Amino acid sequence: MTRAAPAADLRQPGPRSLDRGAGIAGSAAAVIAIAGPALLAFNVPPSATFLNQAIALAGWGIFTGLLMAAPERSGIRWPTGRGLWAVLAALALMFLSALGAACGSSALPWGLALSSAGLIAATAVVFIAGAAGQSAGQGDAAFLPFCRGLLVAGALSVVVALVQYFAPDWADGNWIARSGGGRVGGNLRQPNHLSSLLLWSLVALVWLHEAGSAPWSHLSRPTGRALSVAAWVALVFGVVLTVSRTGTVCVVLMALWGAADRRLSSFVRVMLCLTPLVYVLGWIGLAEWAQAHLLAFAGSEQLHKADPSSSRFAIWSNTLDLIRAHPWFGVGWGEFNFAWSLTPFPGRPGAFFDHTHNLPLQLMVEMGIPLAVVVMGLLLLAMWRGWKACLRIAGSATPTTHCAFVMVLMMGVHSMLEYPLWYAYFLLPTAYAFGVCLARGEGTAPAAAGSSVPPPSAVSWPARVVFSASMAVVVGATLSVSDYLRVVAIFAPGDGAAPLADRIADGQRSWFFAHHADYAAATTAERPSEAMQAFDRAPHYLLDTRLMMAWARAYDEAGDVQRARYLAQRLREFHNPQSEEFFGKCLEPSRAGEPTPFQCVPPDTAYTYRDFRRR
Repeated sequence: MTRAAPAADLRQPGPRSLDRGAGIAGSAAAVIAIAGPALLAFNVPPSATFLNQAIALAGWGIFTGLLMAAPERSGIRWPTGRGLWAVLAALALMFLSALGAACGSSALPWGLALSSAGLIAATAVVFIAGAAGQSAGQGDAAFLPFCRGLLVAGALSVVVALVQYFAPDWADGNWIARSGGGRVGGNLRQPNHLSSLLLWSLVALVWLHEAGSAPWSHLSRPTGRALSVAAWVALVFGVVLTVSRTGTVCVVLMALWGAADRRLSSFVRVMLCLTPLVYVLGWIGLAEWAQAHLLAFAGSEQLHKADPSSSRFAIWSNTLDLIRAHPWFGVGWGEFNFAWSLTPFPGRPGAFFDHTHNLPLQLMVEMGIPLAVVVMGLLLLAMWRGWKACLRIAGSATPTTHCAFVMVLMMGVHSMLEYPLWYAYFLLPTAYAFGVCLARGEGTAPAAAGSSVPPPSAVSWPARVVFSASMAVVVGATLSVSDYLRVVAIFAPGDGAAPLADRIADGQRSWFFAHHADYAAATTAERPSEAMQAFDRAPHYLLDTRLMMAWARAYDEAGDVQRARYLAQRLREFHNPQSEEFFGKCLEPSRAGEPTPFQCVPPDTAYTYRDFRRR
């Protein structure tokens, strides 16, 4: 990436000097923010990831708040630079799009709009906090607890992955999530997510080793290097266990980084360049071991899939059709699943996709081409500024800018095939790394040696603003958990719980999760037409088989047979086993005098998804 720095620039700051800036509290908060969501297996319905995301939000609020409250950062200035402002402008446009979806014609429920807007606002806070530390010359010290948190999350996730694959009986679902199919997903429950976390941990290991801040840096040089290699091999083997194709691509990316970045030490560069070899050897060894012990290994299956994209090609094709039909303003923020499910696609994939699995396509289909091009252009400008920063940065022995840029780049690669940035535990770390990378590239230099620390009374207003915003994130995360418990009572009632109808009514008063209560009302009603108002919000979260059948029946009972038939035809395209009984009536011989069931007859009227939006 860049030429080696002059000898004067290679003075290592050492772990002790960095520890003074990080502090025990900062490291603990970083572990909670990063490792907490990655290691939490316990969850309660209706969401399998809500508690993980709530911990991420609260943890990051605490972490960034501590960064702003530390005496070393009392001289923080408001970050400036084209790359930084480009990211903030992109976030602002997405924030307004989320709120506008609830105000405009798309009729996105306010709970969903506020959830999206709140997460985007929290992302801006974390991004600014990552950048602001540079203005006080504390960038490396703030990056240290971040990397520690990633290394802890990665190391413990490897342990979870080993248990899931080699001792699956130990996985109880509460402490260690269950896995299967010859691949593991850690407690994140998704192999691709675990893969990205482990690769981030590998980048963090590189930074900690180069900064002399690895947990074993106090040991002799040979011992320290041996432990770094052991940790590196363990993390790479964890990626093998995920059988993630995205992970495979990023493993190659790690080798390219090692080959190109002459700022890294020769030891680390060799380690990175050998990452694909270790990955291949781990893959071959695991395949042979699995065959010898008659265990499943999904590696061969992944290599020989009839559809190597796992339905991504099909969903991308459908998405392009939607973009062509709605090029200017899109279908509305958060409305992809609603529009896609209610648009005729006879060859659609059978899964109920709630995302396009590609960031540019997602923005274009929901925001429209013009606005999406602006947002993507701003983000690409920021990436370019980050790349330029990696080429010219000097003045620090630690490869902070390079490591932060690689983390963001890997998440960008992942976002071309999935949607990790829709999860707080990936979005917020990405924002932090991006802020650190861009701030260092905008000419912010580390504080001069021996510079005085301003007194607490001199705390700058930017530090106060970011601290207040961070505390607001903590409060918001806490309140969201309390709000979520109102709908948990519907799906997982405790002893002495109120009747279902009362629990649903209470859940429908939730600020952020009323759509879950509406789903319960719609799918449990004996006559769905009596719960017609529940379809105002529930279909905008996720249209699945149960909800589509209930919605079609509701329209049929209300006398709107044409809409009922249209919904049934869209459901038929999914070929979902849960709808076999629903459509099984069409195979039964008709009885004299009885009308043909509505789901067996195509509609006479052409509809679009807009015709099913309700207020």
